[in-house]
Amino acid sequence: MTAAAEAVEGTDAPPPDDPSTGAGRGRSRPGSWRRRLYAWDVRYSPYAFVAPFFLFFAAFGIFPLLYTGWASLHRVGLSAPDHMEWVGLHNYTRLLDDAFFWNSLRNTFTIGVISTVPQLLMALGLAHLLHYRLRAAAFWRVALLTPYATSVAAATLVFVLLYGRDYGMINWALGAVGVSPVDWQSGTWSSQFAVSSIVIWRWTGYNALIYLAAMQAVPDELYESAALDGASRGQQFRYVTVPALRPTILFTVVVSTIGATQLFGEPLLFGGAGGQKGGASHQFQTLGLYLYEQGWFNFHLGRASAVAWTMFLILLLIAAVNVLIARRLRKSR
Repeated sequence: MTAAAEAVEGTDAPPPDDPSTGAGRGRSRPGSWRRRLYAWDVRYSPYAFVAPFFLFFAAFGIFPLLYTGWASLHRVGLSAPDHMEWVGLHNYTRLLDDAFFWNSLRNTFTIGVISTVPQLLMALGLAHLLHYRLRAAAFWRVALLTPYATSVAAATLVFVLLYGRDYGMINWALGAVGVSPVDWQSGTWSSQFAVSSIVIWRWTGYNALIYLAAMQAVPDELYESAALDGASRGQQFRYVTVPALRPTILFTVVVSTIGATQLFGEPLLFGGAGGQKGGASHQFQTLGLYLYEQGWFNFHLGRASAVAWTMFLILLLIAAVNVLIARRLRKSR
């Protein structure tokens, strides 16, 4: 036996792996567990990062949606939410015979039109002004976003004071030019105009910044070629800017329509103590207020759930129309 063999025999080190006999195959090589942990980290850590979102979405999004759909098929009251009586589609068919439901649907549509159309037109004009170089451009952009950051309650209460019948500033201004005071909350069109003005004030600047970001993505070469052809700024806006912003305009129209369908805070606070009725004659009651009245004042959670799912179906219809229009815009290019 050589000296090297004796040295090896005298040590406690494990013998090397023998591929032919399989000796030492059960032992892990140094660093193998590190490689496995690294592979597991690369493969599964992205799922761990996104898991909290899906957990919260399932708990506060999917489960309430499914539970509301199940409750809409039952007669259930707020005083005993665990006692359900199966009624099938009765809550939905009852909506078709409810004049207040159709009134709230009509009010939602009119307030949505009155608030969305001027809002987006003003936002487009403001974005066009800010697109050109102005002094203190950052200040004006922040100022446009300030109404959006303001609390809905604070903004609505200020507008309630402005639209006051006896001491409101708007009636004072109307009286200064010889117009008789207006009872803004009592009239149908006056109350809807007042509620729409709150929405316009809050969301015009937000949409203007969206349009401004889209305008800055339009290539300058288009404006330069239009200017060489003799187009004025107004013509450039009409024939260059607006066609380039069609997808963005469609996006803001859809988002504003969804927001108008879910309108709740502004009319509720504008109506005061009985805000859930949308006025004494329900003249500005929206679908959101009608849902709130059915569930938390009339204690009919089943009917309120049916209203909620009806609103959800309306939003799905709006989304489907958006997809169809977007496809046509892509084909027309």
